[in-house]
Amino acid sequence: MKLIFPNGEHGAVLLSAGRNRLGSSEQALIRLQAAGIQAEHCELELSGSTVTVRLGASHGVVSVNGQTAVDGHVLHPGDAFAVAGVACRLVAVERAASVSAPKPAQVDDSGATRVRAALPKYVLRGVSGATFGKTFPVVAPTVIGRQHDCDIAIASEEISRRHAQVKPTPDGLLVEDLGSSNGTYINGSRVQSGLLKAGDELRLDAVRFMLVVPGKEIPSAAPSAPAAAAAPKESAGKGGLIAGVVIGVAVIAAAVYWFALR
Repeated sequence: MKLIFPNGEHGAVLLSAGRNRLGSSEQALIRLQAAGIQAEHCELELSGSTVTVRLGASHGVVSVNGQTAVDGHVLHPGDAFAVAGVACRLVAVERAASVSAPKPAQVDDSGATRVRAALPKYVLRGVSGATFGKTFPVVAPTVIGRQHDCDIAIASEEISRRHAQVKPTPDGLLVEDLGSSNGTYINGSRVQSGLLKAGDELRLDAVRFMLVVPGKEIPSAAPSAPAAAAAPKESAGKGGLIAGVVIGVAVIAAAVYWFALR
């Protein structure tokens, strides 16, 4: 779990197991310097995937989703959390797994070759934002969004809770926008649904992916044939013009010489 501060009072903080203290003291894990912040304002206890608000005897004002919190209040991903007016938000850390390089086939004691899992047909590679440098295999309908239970969960405020879905087809990934706030784009064009092919870019606000098909080259633009053919034609035209001028000069010179002899 991670705590972010939309107004920039503090950088994003990854919560560790156990109690995470918020306050103005130097011993606090999250040190906040603002009016109304107590030395030990409160603690966030992380146990597994559960975050619980702990309020001591000298705690300050704490609210969750606009309501005053009490000791033992359980926080959920996406909850708005505030300490003495400083706004925070609890988000789930993205849990999508990266594609690892295939391992060589192994042989067991009987001499039989062990079957190796095949590479996924489609892979989304992150090229910006929170997913930069990460790869996400797509082998079934996959939901992308901020909500922690999405197949590809991205902890970014610009992404809707359930932003878009991608579905493998024989020709590429079928992309469907799930009613997102900031839109879904293929190669810069906003779409409600569309087909993503090898090398195409999928953009969800500031987060961008490129579709990679393992074993297949990303197509590149080839030079235009008419443009390539234009140069020889132009050269041929210039050569003909020069030859015509030379022949004309030779004819005129021969005529002048003939009249001179007479």
